[in-house]
Amino acid sequence: MLCKRLARWIALVAAGLVTAGCGSHYVVLHPAGPVAAEELHLMEMAGVAMGVVILFVLVLYAVTVLRFRERGRGKYLPQWNGSRRLEAGLFAVPLIIVAFLAVPTVTQTFALDRLPPGRHHIVIDVTSLDYKWLFFYPRQRIATVNYVDIPTGTPVLFELTADSPMNTFWVPQLGGMEYAMPGRVLPLYLEAARSGVFSGRSANFSGVGFAHMVFTVHAVPPARFDRWAGEVRRRAPPLTKAGYQGLLAVGEAPRQTFSAYPGGAFPRRSHGFTLQGGMYVSR
Repeated sequence: MLCKRLARWIALVAAGLVTAGCGSHYVVLHPAGPVAAEELHLMEMAGVAMGVVILFVLVLYAVTVLRFRERGRGKYLPQWNGSRRLEAGLFAVPLIIVAFLAVPTVTQTFALDRLPPGRHHIVIDVTSLDYKWLFFYPRQRIATVNYVDIPTGTPVLFELTADSPMNTFWVPQLGGMEYAMPGRVLPLYLEAARSGVFSGRSANFSGVGFAHMVFTVHAVPPARFDRWAGEVRRRAPPLTKAGYQGLLAVGEAPRQTFSAYPGGAFPRRSHGFTLQGGMYVSR
């Protein structure tokens, strides 16, 4: 418990130094899903390792200053050559620290890149535009602009592309980020463990409208999600090809909802993924 509190304190101080003046509420330290929770655990582990290193260096510095301070008996000239224990320590300690951080980070990073096996999931196609986000639901055949609804307790595979300069799709309380790139489709698995409204944004500078590259994620129970999707299909207007061309124009856009969208608006048919061993890989 003490180590976890120390890790969170270090992470909070680091986040404060990095985001000072940005109005951040440190939502990354309050995960709302299993992916974000595991990533926070990795951050805490790294915080503990950094805290141990910092404490060790400070203690060693204090010991060195006290032991080798000048006492009026001439200059102290240490002899560093030939100390095998010192040389072994200089190599062993960094290797141990790197292994302590690298092994779980690599294994968990690959694990979080796979959809949980044996669980129903939904697919949402995401296109970043200038300066707005467009979401397609291929199974529900509906679309939204600048907001996305997802069912709680259900893995969500976001397939990301861009019809604009490159952006980065990021929902801090649900997990890490992934690039949205023109001509490419990249997968990102996220999941919400509870209902709520979570903020998302681009984390990659993409021009003068970068500050407006934001969206909201509405996590609702699955039954409510199904009712919402059915209501959208019945009441919302369709997204036409002309409407899609209008969204491609540079500028902001309000939240919008569509009951259908034109075929070929998202390049998943030519740049999609196949499921292999629980991981979506490019075809």
